[in-house]
Amino acid sequence: MATDLVQEDAAAIHRLVEDVQAKQSDVEPFLALHTDDTVIVNFGGRRVVGKDALRQAMRAALASPLAMVTTTAEVDDIRFIRPDVAIISATKQIADGRGVAEAFPSRGNLTYVVVNDGDGWRIALAQTTPVATPTGA
Repeated sequence: MATDLVQEDAAAIHRLVEDVQAKQSDVEPFLALHTDDTVIVNFGGRRVVGKDALRQAMRAALASPLAMVTTTAEVDDIRFIRPDVAIISATKQIADGRGVAEAFPSRGNLTYVVVNDGDGWRIALAQTTPVATPTGA
């Protein structure tokens, strides 16, 4: 039975990651996937603490050329720390449609800490670290 629960939770976490991607440009549905006290450290190293600050940051980004930068993530590993807490390791792919010389690296390592608050899995922390492309690659 415990194995079935782990598989169900892992499937739900995969859906959460898919939902984050699908809603990355839709502020309120995106925020609903996060805890109230969520902490996000974005690709550029900016730390945003709490849903209100994340709401403001997203609105500003979506009103700027950053709206043309989209991401996808592939889950590489899920580690359950407790039945209601998991750490997700993922590979993030970045599509930078701005057409600027200082484009973002195209890949990053993404770590999520997710919690099941009784209403489903939510993101408590997200940290993305850019992966530099080797020169000449």
